[in-house]
Amino acid sequence: MAELISREGNKVEFKVSVPAAEVNRMYDQVWAGLARDVRVPGFRPGKAPRKVIEGRVGKGYVEQEVRDRLLQTHYPQGARDLKLNLVDATIDPQNLASGQSFDFTVRGETYPEVKLGDWRGVGVTAAAPEITDEVLGRTLSDLQERNATFESVERPIEASDQVTIQEQGEDGGTYPIYLDVAEEHVRAALLGKQKGDTVEITVPAHQHGDHEHPEHTVTVTVQDVKTKQLQELNDEFAKSLNFDSIERLRTDLKGELERRAQQEGDNARREEFVTALVDGMTVDIPQALLDRRREAMLEEIKDDLGRQGVQWGEYEAFMKEQGKLDEFMADLAKNAETRVRRDLALEQLAEDLNVQVSDLEFNQTMSALAQANNLTPEQLSSQLGPNGLNSYYISLMREKGLQQAIASLGGEQATEKSADKTDEQAEQNGNESEAPAEEQSTAHPENQPAGE
Repeated sequence: MAELISREGNKVEFKVSVPAAEVNRMYDQVWAGLARDVRVPGFRPGKAPRKVIEGRVGKGYVEQEVRDRLLQTHYPQGARDLKLNLVDATIDPQNLASGQSFDFTVRGETYPEVKLGDWRGVGVTAAAPEITDEVLGRTLSDLQERNATFESVERPIEASDQVTIQEQGEDGGTYPIYLDVAEEHVRAALLGKQKGDTVEITVPAHQHGDHEHPEHTVTVTVQDVKTKQLQELNDEFAKSLNFDSIERLRTDLKGELERRAQQEGDNARREEFVTALVDGMTVDIPQALLDRRREAMLEEIKDDLGRQGVQWGEYEAFMKEQGKLDEFMADLAKNAETRVRRDLALEQLAEDLNVQVSDLEFNQTMSALAQANNLTPEQLSSQLGPNGLNSYYISLMREKGLQQAIASLGGEQATEKSADKTDEQAEQNGNESEAPAEEQSTAHPENQPAGE
């Protein structure tokens, strides 16, 4: 049971009491899991005394696990019961003991007051691209190109050939070059040459990564010249792609193109609507909220660089040398504000529409998200933590409200697809589960700060 203690402006405090019966049930659940998973020499699985198991996992482990699970369940539930949309929260748990109720206090900040414009008057005009015979023909031609074969020829090099060259020098190697996609200076140097010719390729000055490369010359020997062979668009070509006939290939390909076009149109209408929604919104965003979002995005960028073997300090020093650090940080701050505004607008929309996400919907999307990340729902809940679970619930409300609003405008064929879109959103939100818990309500970190 959740009870509001105080609310002053954006500051809020509330208390949650978990009944003793629920506490006992959670204790039993934790002990049952330990008895199943912890192997104790001399005891059959599930038969070791609790004192012995506690000696294996460490004193206090059970209480901590029970406390965490109760908070993961009852903190977001308490926030929902009181209709509180929290930006940040501090949880103060009281003593925990089997056979007694468990109380905890939550102190946090709610989102600022948001007023939306008359979004029901928004005209959603974006349409799905038309799949014409010309579009289908270009796609089939692309398939031909991707499935082309190459045969060696004894003649001068032509514009669509594959040329195998051997680069001279200690670091030289042998590799193929496809002239139809090669850079202009490479193409110009090789056209008209033949197998066995030695060619000098002048590479213009360019920047690669952190290094500036001056103009230089590379000497290569032409090892082989191959001409591109395109298959005819017939039944044999279709069968090579596991289709019964060329007509079946055309039919299935057109269907897939139309599906993608419809999805592109839906996404365009959604973005058109959200842009209008944000433009018509009135809100005074606390700087602390913007700063938290910016820091969350920066941490994600640091993590991404780290996975590439680049330390943030090195990258920051490089940007300083290039005079680009201020621009980088300005773009980051701009993106943080854009994303916060978007989320605030969508959350207010969901509130205005009285959107509800049932426990069944929430559990189903959690299960789908856990499966997509090769986790159990329990493991995912533990990773997200109480704040993360509450934020995930809010993200589902945002998505559901957006679907309802666009459907009411007749701008999206969403009636039968809303469940699928919610599942897709669940998977996308799963990629955010590593963001700081206090930021997950509005955190959509991206790898690059410039641009949406």
